[in-house]
Amino acid sequence: MKNKLNLGLIALALVALSSCSKTEVSAPQFKAGTTITTTTLSGNVKGTMLSGQTYYFSAPVVINAGDTLVMQSGVKLLATNPAAELIVKGVFISLGTKQSPNWITGQAADTNPGAFKLTTLQDPNTDPGLMATGKLWGGIQCESTCSLVDIKWTHMDFAGGTADPVLNANQGYKSGDLLFNIKFQNPNGILILEDSWVYGSSSDAVRANGGKVHIMRNTVEKLSYNDGDCFNVKNSSTGDMAFNLIIGTAKGGTKSSNKGTYGSTQTNINMYNNTYVTGGWRSVDPDRGANANIEQGAKGKVYNNIMVNCKTGFRILENPAADFANCFYGNNLEYGDILASVNDIYPVTHATIPQTTDIPNPTSFYPGFTGVTATNTFTLGEVYDGTSLIGKNNPQFVNFPLPVANIASLTLYNFQGNYDFHLASNSPAIGKGNTSFTPVNATASLTNSLLKATVTPPNADLGAFPRNGIGNQHN
Repeated sequence: MKNKLNLGLIALALVALSSCSKTEVSAPQFKAGTTITTTTLSGNVKGTMLSGQTYYFSAPVVINAGDTLVMQSGVKLLATNPAAELIVKGVFISLGTKQSPNWITGQAADTNPGAFKLTTLQDPNTDPGLMATGKLWGGIQCESTCSLVDIKWTHMDFAGGTADPVLNANQGYKSGDLLFNIKFQNPNGILILEDSWVYGSSSDAVRANGGKVHIMRNTVEKLSYNDGDCFNVKNSSTGDMAFNLIIGTAKGGTKSSNKGTYGSTQTNINMYNNTYVTGGWRSVDPDRGANANIEQGAKGKVYNNIMVNCKTGFRILENPAADFANCFYGNNLEYGDILASVNDIYPVTHATIPQTTDIPNPTSFYPGFTGVTATNTFTLGEVYDGTSLIGKNNPQFVNFPLPVANIASLTLYNFQGNYDFHLASNSPAIGKGNTSFTPVNATASLTNSLLKATVTPPNADLGAFPRNGIGNQHN
């Protein structure tokens, strides 16, 4: 499979040196197979959607094993019926750019985006961005033969819905399951999601049951109504999740587990320099809602993250246990405007060990913790009183209301809008990061200049928007 991905796909794919986009006249455009000449996609599809064009689909579109479907920059693919979805057995590539991003969404949301994406605080029960999650198209559903999904600078809004017992059986769904925005399940395959946007999915933004993953510099808003993690990977998944802005998720932010038998590789995910805001409050599971999460048998590094007004802090599962000996973490900043948030900086009943590099320093509030092994008397998962931490260690975003003036509306700050999550010059997050580790860079075998991942290393400034400008590019 690896040779087929690196040699077969790339050798057969043609790189066109002229662009069809008026905004990128001199930029090369990737092309595979023949040009798609119809504006409506249906049935089995392969080839290239040309830059700047709009296409429609109303039913499942299948990319067969051995076939490739490419979206050049500035392409819109609009669903005219919620039954529309992409079934990927082969390869799917969406190569938007910063100047000309791609869109995959419902035609209704494209025609009247203001009716779906509100820019004011709204109760989840009446917010169309949450109530309509996953009702406009069915997402990108991959089968085990899918060797590559490569998505760059692409908006994917209102994806998901409910699984069909026949159509979605080969992607591992049961009848009635909520569809993920992207389902990937090839432990030898590559999944790249970078510089893209996800808004209003019905469940997880990404679920990977195995794969070499690269998830960097994305923005996720209002994910799911009352269930669903953001980036969620299982057995035989390796890679990095970094510089993502994850705001207003129903449950968790970045999550890894070695659960399942999808391959023979231990799950190893680095989660660093992410910014998590008001996540976890809609979770139907009272024990969930972590920003970053390492579970059963998985390992990885979790550093340099900012967590603001989330339900819980970084969570390491103790039963079934994560690979404690190979979980490394610290240099994370936690801020909360309410007691429920700051009382779970180190989630009660779980196995996250306090770190003196964290902000706030646990020696100031965690019972029995001195930071010195010889004098520590603390108990993991210990209940503590975080009252003194409320409103402290404000990360000082350039434009975001902290402390929240009206606590009753705290959980409604679940969208980016015009907020700016860069760090002001007085931020306590500046220069507090750990840069001594390297990314997993699991997708390094993909070397084509137009397809390969752009890996951003850890930054000394915490969060997704370091002051040197090399992190998330979305505001």
